[in-house]
Order: sequence, then structure tokens, then C-alpha cells
Amino acid sequence: MGGMIQRAPEVAEAMDRGLPVVALESTIITHGMPFPQNLDTARAVEAEVRRAGAVPATIAVMGGRIRVGLPGEDLERLARSREAAKLSRADLAVCLARGGTGSTTVAATMICAARAGIAVFATGGIGGVHRGAEDTFDISADLQELAQTPVTVVAAGAKAILDLPKTLEVLETLGVPVIAFGQDAFPAFWSRDSGLGAPLRLDDPGRIAAAHLMRARLGLPGGQLVANPIPEKDEIPAARLAPLIAEAQTLARARGITGKAVTPFLLQTLHDLTEGQTLVANIALVLNNARLAAQIAAAMAAATPAA
Repeated sequence: MGGMIQRAPEVAEAMDRGLPVVALESTIITHGMPFPQNLDTARAVEAEVRRAGAVPATIAVMGGRIRVGLPGEDLERLARSREAAKLSRADLAVCLARGGTGSTTVAATMICAARAGIAVFATGGIGGVHRGAEDTFDISADLQELAQTPVTVVAAGAKAILDLPKTLEVLETLGVPVIAFGQDAFPAFWSRDSGLGAPLRLDDPGRIAAAHLMRARLGLPGGQLVANPIPEKDEIPAARLAPLIAEAQTLARARGITGKAVTPFLLQTLHDLTEGQTLVANIALVLNNARLAAQIAAAMAAATPAA
């Protein structure tokens, strides 16, 4: 892509050797947590991927280039940045054309990972259909990206602040496989059980890798969503969260918060209402997703003939 993608030496070597690589988003660094907690979490997630047998590739736009894998000093620079744009499909190209710096959401990370040749991506939770979307039409670009970009996304379901039934309906309409790992229930980010059943279930990373490769053989567009429940010891029960989410939604509407500002506002409000418990749970589920993503990437690499 004309030098637009810059792979870190560790990532380039792993890919050249056919070793497993896991893409990681950067929005959690710039818009999800304060410094230095964001940097500590980013380093911990990368370390978890390595412990599970894969190479981490944190993705961001820096200096007008797609950076696939960030050396320590660049990771810290991004973590300290207050100017980084929050990039999705709609504004990724504009940021690159301007020579800017931006962190990548789920949708943008999927695009960049696919262009770089990485098939597995670990995140916290995907975006989806916002509550009240029948009036606002606020639907995350993540859903359409899953329908068209061939990346397996490991997440703890969709964020609990969303309308989960409508999110699952849209994913079904778009033909996106939604695979719960190790259970029949669709998880709800901080909670293991949303009260909704998952359309599909697989309990083995190798089977998930095989399903990804089979979609490619069939010529089907898009990726698949692996809904990996937060570890039981780290979850916050959905019954406790429900009234707090409703309170945060009411506050957002009262303040006229819309668009990209909605999710960060709701997450920060819930952090405050739970005295930080949502952040602790968020870190735990991201680490858990990183482990599973590395296992899937390893199985995929083992099943893919060397070039």
C-alpha cells in the first residue's frame, strides 16, 4: 500500500515466518482510561498476548501512517496524547491524508488489520445499536465492518450500555456469525449473561479458527464475532448494572450528548457510579480476550500452509 502501513520489526518478522499475530485497538489507550493506567493496561494486554503464544500488534495512525505494532516509546507517546482523533471507517482516510494521529476503534482496527494481513483482533467490547436508535439512528460502524472485513474479533460481547437485542438482530441481518465461547448465553461486557442466547457456540479455539478459514474458502465476506464472557470472579452482575445504565442514559440525554461522545460519557459515568469497578472489570475482560485471541491466532497459523 505504497508505504502507508508501517509494521513494527517484531510484527513484520512474525508475519514473515507465519507466526500468530493478534491485532489490538488503540482507542482504549487514548479515550478509555487516564494516564498512566492506559499505558499500564496496554502493556499488560500485549504481555498477555505474548504469554499465550502470539505476537501483539497494537494499531494506530501516527504521522499519517498506519502503525501496526508500537514500540515502547510510541506506545507511551500515544498514551500521553490529548490530540489523537478517534478514528472509524468514516474518518480514517482523512486522518491519513492530513498526516495526523489517531487511535483506532473496532471498525478502523479491523480495516487496518485486514490490510496488514492480520486475521485475529482482540478488543473489550464491540459497538452496536444504541438505546433509542429508533429515533436517533445511532448504530455503530462496527456492525457493518464485521459484515464486510474478514477479521475474527474477540470481545466480551457488545457493550452493556447498548440495546443488545437490536444489536443481535442487526448482526443476524448482516450475516455476521456471533459465536459464544464456552457458554450458550450472549455475554454483556461486564456481565457474563445478558439474558439473551447466542446464535452459535464453540468451545475450542481451533474450531473458531477453522470457521474463519472456512468462510474464506466459501468466498463469504466479513468476519466473525467471538463473544468471550468475562471471568466469573471479575464480573459485575447485570441486575446491579441495569439501573445504573438507565441513570447514565438519562443524564446523557439531559446534557444533549450525541454521536461519538455518547459511549465515553456513559462509560465514565458508570465508572463513577460503581466507584471504579467497571474499569477493573474492563481490564480483566480485555486480558481474557487477549488470551483467547492468541489461542485462535495460533490455531489459524498452524492450519495455514506456509507461503
